[in-house]
Order: sequence, then C-alpha cells, then structure tokens
Amino acid sequence: MKRLALVFLGVGIGFITAAGLLLPQAQGANNATVYRQFNLFSEAYEKVRANYVRPVQDSELMNGAIEGMVSGLDPHSSYMDAKAFADMQIQTKGEFGGIGIEVTMEDGLIKVVSPIDDTPAARAGLKTGDYIAAIDGNAIQGMNLNDAIDKMRGQAGSKVTLTILRKGESKPFDVALTRAVIHVDSVKWHREGDIGYIRIASFNEETDAGLERAVRELKKQIGPALKGYVIDLRNDPGGLLDQAVEVSDDFLNSGEIVSTRGRQPDDTQRFPARSGDITDNKPLVVLINAGTASASEIVAGALQDHKRAIVVGMTSFGKGSVQTIIPLSEGGGALRLTTARYYTPSGRSIQAEGIVPNIAVAQAGEEAEVKIERPSEADLPGHLQPEQLGGKKPQTVIRPPAGSKDKDFQLTYALGMLHGNGALVAQKGPNAH
Repeated sequence: MKRLALVFLGVGIGFITAAGLLLPQAQGANNATVYRQFNLFSEAYEKVRANYVRPVQDSELMNGAIEGMVSGLDPHSSYMDAKAFADMQIQTKGEFGGIGIEVTMEDGLIKVVSPIDDTPAARAGLKTGDYIAAIDGNAIQGMNLNDAIDKMRGQAGSKVTLTILRKGESKPFDVALTRAVIHVDSVKWHREGDIGYIRIASFNEETDAGLERAVRELKKQIGPALKGYVIDLRNDPGGLLDQAVEVSDDFLNSGEIVSTRGRQPDDTQRFPARSGDITDNKPLVVLINAGTASASEIVAGALQDHKRAIVVGMTSFGKGSVQTIIPLSEGGGALRLTTARYYTPSGRSIQAEGIVPNIAVAQAGEEAEVKIERPSEADLPGHLQPEQLGGKKPQTVIRPPAGSKDKDFQLTYALGMLHGNGALVAQKGPNAH
C-alpha cells in the first residue's frame, strides 16, 4: 500500500495530517503594517482581559482568538485545542465515543452532513440536512463547532438530547439518544444475486483493507457468475485522502487518480494509479447523493473520468478543498487549515459544484421540487467559490414509478443496469482491457 500523508477530506470534521509542514513566509511584507495589526490585537487582548465581567484565563482568550482567526476563513478551517486534537487522532482509527454523526457549522447552527451507519444517530432517524439547534437544552447559537462536537460525545451509555430543525417540520423536535462506542466499519458488503454490493460509509485507516476483503469474499460467494459490483458512496462524508486514492486505485490500471493544488505552484501533488484491478475489470455502478462528500467524491470523480464506472444518483455535496492539520507547539493543539483544492483526473474542480451523476436517479420523494433544493457545499457561508461559474446543466431525473413501494429505488436501478436493463455497462475507457 502506498504511504501517503495522513489526509482527511471529510466535511466539517474531516482533516489532513501533514507533520512538520511549515507556513511560507511572505517576502517583502510591509512590516510596519504587520506590527500595527499586532499592536491592535495586543491592545484588544489586554482590554478584554482587564475589563470583561468575569476573570478569564489567558488560554481561554488565546484559544478564542485563534479560533476566530481561522474559522472566519472558510467553513472547514478551524482551531483544535489539545483535547480536540487528541480526539481527532482517535477518530481516524475508526473508533470513538459519541452518537455517530458527521456535522458542519452553518448560520450559527450545526448542520448534519451524514449520520454514520449503524450508530445511535442513524437508528434515531437523523437525516442529512437536519439542523441541531440545542444540545441538552443548551442553545447552539454562539457555540463553536468543536465545543458542540465535544458536548455530543461522552461515555457510552450516557444520554444526550438534541433539538432538531428539519425542513418540512413546522416546529423543532427533540431526539433522545444513548451514546455508544462508535466503531466505524467503513466497508460492508453482501451479494445481490449475481452482483456484489459494497457499501463504503467513510474513509478511515481500515477502508482500503475492508474493500479488498469485500471483493475477495464476494468472489468466493458468487463465483464465476459474478456480473459486476455496485459501490455505494451515498451519505459517505469522506475521510482520509490516502484511503480515497487507494480505493480508486483498486479499480484502475493506469492514469491519474486525483491532484491537489495549493497556493504555490510547487505545492501541486499528483497521485497516479498502478496496474491491477482487484475486480478483474468487472462492470461498476457507483451510487452517490447529496451526502456524498470530499474523499468519496474523489473516488466517484476518478472512476467517472476514467469511464471505469457509471455514476448513478443525485449530485454530490461539492467539497473540493483539502484541509491540513498543522500541529502547534507547547501543547497548543493544531490548526485545521484549508491549504489546497483537489482536481479529478480530467482537471475539473468540483468545489461548490459536486459530482454530477451520469444518470440522475432519485429516491421516492427525494428532491421532488422542479428547482432542486439540497444541502451542499455551496450552501455554506464563506465557502470557497467554484473556479468556473458556468452553472449546472439541468438533468432529467429518473424517479420511481407512481405507487412504487421500492425502499431503495437507486439501488434497484443500479442492479437493473448491471443486468442489462438500461444504459451501460462496462464503458471502455483508458483502464479497460
């Protein structure tokens, strides 16, 4: 397995770790202006310290100052104190305590990006696009993202109540949850007759190994009759960049998987595929929706650009930026800082645009309005603007037949494609042979 920098691309609490990264010093900066700004900060700091209604610790003021400086840049940059940094490092290993939810901050509220499969949040029916207005009766307004996440975590077996705002509901409602040890099995699989179904729920340190295990087991279960695979990335909020690269590489024989481009020309990184397709070039259908974000968008974009898979579902979240975790000295935690955009193999940035499926297929009741309304990166205040403001071309959306009781029409459609009931299947691209 290729060893890459530990990189997170998840929404809201996605990250990248790049140890030892140094911030470049601006050449020829106007030192007098810089000093004036620091003097202004120092004056404000001292006045708050001396005059605030209650005594405040220097660490409290400094943490707040750093958080304000970073979080005002874009929705995904933030400051983690030492505890939050330690929690993040635990979470990357796929196990942590809490309710099992991926979130971001929007308009002073916590927006649900995605509940994690088989967790208290998922079992309680929390949905992508829900807003959390209060935790245990304490309003979110004025609370930073890290503090809100910290309040939702806790010892397994303890209780927490979330006050939820949901589109279509006339008033807020409470959801009571029991915290659990969240062990994220990021890959699950089962056979659908002669087709292998693989669900990737997130990208943690175990994802690529889980995918390889899934393919091996499905080959054994189905044998020579195996027609192809459905790769389900719906409501996958992302995770580690190296795992997104490895998962993409598992299905490709050559070509670029993704590139990242930062502020300086020499910051560009390119990640090529190696020879070897673990599925023996069987047909692939990839399922996406509005909760498909970041690392999962990298996989969908790579397989789509190389014509290795047909992408089915609804337009994805559109997080095309990369965050680097920069540890600070003296136990000061770390910065989660947006440092680059990523680009699919064809050179497109999906920032605030998303991956547009080859075939738009909706679930029953999904995005029923003519004007599509969906939670997305473009909805977040302060998001990085897309590089090309050309607008999206309207798509014809395939919907379940009237009266259909199909609980997962998108999956049913994908299975039908692999059985030859629709446009498909194995597009011959640069990696087909």
